[in-house]
Amino acid sequence: MIHACKKCRRLTEANVCPVCGSTEFSNRWSGLAIIIDPEHSEVAKKLGITQKGEYALIVQ
Repeated sequence: MIHACKKCRRLTEANVCPVCGSTEFSNRWSGLAIIIDPEHSEVAKKLGITQKGEYALIVQ
């Protein structure tokens, strides 16, 4: 099952977030942002994302 990191919103199936190392996840998330080039992405800048990957827009 894919869940979202509560700290950085990264979507993952792992038990430890590959971006921030958190172990706090939620299955309640909505929206999807796929970041390919965080340095040139306005969406990534607004969300505070620095690594490419899939991110939830809202995590509850």
